[in-house]
Amino acid sequence: MAKQTTIAAEISLKGVGLHTGQEVAMTFKPAPVNNGFTFVRVDLEGQPIIEADANYVVNTQRGTNLEKLGVMIQTPEHVLAALVGCDLDNVIIELNASELPIMDGSSKYFVEAIEKVGVIEQEAERKVFVVKDVISYLDEATGSEITVIPADEYCVTAMVDFGTKVLGTQNATMKGIKEFKKEISNCRTFSFLHELESLLNNGLIKGGDLNNAIVYVDKEISSETMENLKKAFNKDTISVKENGILDNLTLHYPNEAARHKLLDIIGDLSLIGTRIQGKIIANKPGHYVNTQFAKKMAKLIKIEERNNVPSYDINKEPVMDIHGIMNLLPHRPPFLLVDKILELSETHVVGLKNVTMNEDFFVGHFPGAPVMPGVLQVEAMAQTGGILILSTVPDPENYLTYFMKIDNVKFKNKVLPGDTLFFKCDLISPIRRGICHMQAYAYANGKLVSEAELMAQIVKVK
Repeated sequence: MAKQTTIAAEISLKGVGLHTGQEVAMTFKPAPVNNGFTFVRVDLEGQPIIEADANYVVNTQRGTNLEKLGVMIQTPEHVLAALVGCDLDNVIIELNASELPIMDGSSKYFVEAIEKVGVIEQEAERKVFVVKDVISYLDEATGSEITVIPADEYCVTAMVDFGTKVLGTQNATMKGIKEFKKEISNCRTFSFLHELESLLNNGLIKGGDLNNAIVYVDKEISSETMENLKKAFNKDTISVKENGILDNLTLHYPNEAARHKLLDIIGDLSLIGTRIQGKIIANKPGHYVNTQFAKKMAKLIKIEERNNVPSYDINKEPVMDIHGIMNLLPHRPPFLLVDKILELSETHVVGLKNVTMNEDFFVGHFPGAPVMPGVLQVEAMAQTGGILILSTVPDPENYLTYFMKIDNVKFKNKVLPGDTLFFKCDLISPIRRGICHMQAYAYANGKLVSEAELMAQIVKVK
């Protein structure tokens, strides 16, 4: 497994927001493991943090916009694409304004800034979602669709059809993230003339000039429009080149528009919050369909993480057999609900119980349809967690374990005679003063059957 990464040192850039026209200072800072990408508004009281999370997307007009508790982050997609393209996992981005700097309309300057300070490995392993099935999102209103299929690495194909003679249909492909810096990062944002007119009339492109956006002329330019463009871009003269683009810019690639759409996809899909191993195929992509797909993927990944059943070798010599358990726990049959301890560390424990028809509770729960009571599943998880907490004291025989709190209990599937139950308990916080706060899961037949957040305390009785 690859390790998580962050930048080796902080670095700052200054620029202008495309839509607000505001001067903005931005600083990339190293971040701890599992931080992900987070934005910090240093210009606001309390310096609020906004995570790069698809669930915070509130608007996709002319860019992806995030909002958390009333705090906005505008057009972060080019910066996020640069972070992913530089193979980063954890970075803090400090801003003194809501909108990120547009620079030249690409990710080029952000990539160059990151390369100046370098990337360092961290201790934790990188979490990667391996795509095993085809997953799609279709926007029926526009016909835009994004699909991900299994692949050996993260790759992206963007297929765009702009429906105009000046631009038409274009495709772009990134075969692996290593291609991003050279092939994708310098591809600039673009606009059609009719869109530009509307944006200028509504005061939505105050930071634009002919150096940070490619303008495709898809209609006849009136003398009035030409004067407005001169004024907006502070130019004495503006003309249209033979390829239908306003002057002062030369295309880096014939399909630069499609490559920029691919860049946007990478930035928007970083909002999933988890690396993807799979091939993204996007037909007529845009910020709306990109972020809707990101929300769908984030939800599916969360569900899979909850239902991800660990695999344990039951034939392996247990850490603790029933005799060892009885030496540690005060419980006795018929209320001893753990048969083996398979794993035990300072922060987690894994136990096992073989459920048989001989259990006393099956006599009354229920005659003719035996089902293990949910409360006993919780008790069994708690007893497993008790092993963890009692293993921290030298004289466990002098302690009893008492419940303090049970939260977020969920029962997913039935437990029947013949099932083998696995219990996994992980510390949520370090054990202090005999208090153990843990997240517990119970699995059977390759499924999550129950879960709970438990808090217990051991009390000395002798």
